[in-house]
Amino acid sequence: MIRVLLADDQVLVRAGFRVLLETEDGFEVVGEAGDGEQAVAGAIEHHPDIVVMDVRMPGVDGLEATRRITANPDLAGTKVLVLTTFDVDEYVYEALRAGASGFLLKDTEPVELLRALRVVANGEALLAPTVTRRLIQEFVGRPENRRIDTSAVREITDREREVLGLVAGGMSNDEIAAHLVISTATARTHVSRIMTKIGARDRAQLVVLAYESGLVTPRRPA
Repeated sequence: MIRVLLADDQVLVRAGFRVLLETEDGFEVVGEAGDGEQAVAGAIEHHPDIVVMDVRMPGVDGLEATRRITANPDLAGTKVLVLTTFDVDEYVYEALRAGASGFLLKDTEPVELLRALRVVANGEALLAPTVTRRLIQEFVGRPENRRIDTSAVREITDREREVLGLVAGGMSNDEIAAHLVISTATARTHVSRIMTKIGARDRAQLVVLAYESGLVTPRRPA
């Protein structure tokens, strides 16, 4: 059972999500929040598997709420799935930096929302390669945003660096395995070890840390 907390300042949006999830096997809505403060409090109270987090909310917004949730060691098992729109890449980038496990458009199809929740619950990042490239391009133009101490990632091996580059490019473990002609289990082990060495909470944060640390160098668009 995937336990979900819904955080959105629009009552009708929350109601729609609740109806969708409560009529689908394998999901349970454990709480709702109308702003970021309530989202953090709800996460602490209910310890959901996933918080579906709107960005634009009154008072404490979704980005700050995401930071507070992912920084709380008692909520290590709680993932955050951010809701956004195509025209706010800045929010998407900051949400991933804050620790979100992925993002969706607010007008996404119901079946895609359910799939996204299952993907995030399984520990994968919800990052389409095309969107990842857009975020990378945004990052290239903002080198002042690099905040990672590279000394923390000196133990990354050449093979792990290669795997990290593929992760940062949006590949799944299965795709990495096929590309490197290794088993999926081996690919998963590589990714897990890299996450431990680089101090990433999950796969999405690993992508951000990969670029901010300089372990992966983004290609500038032609």
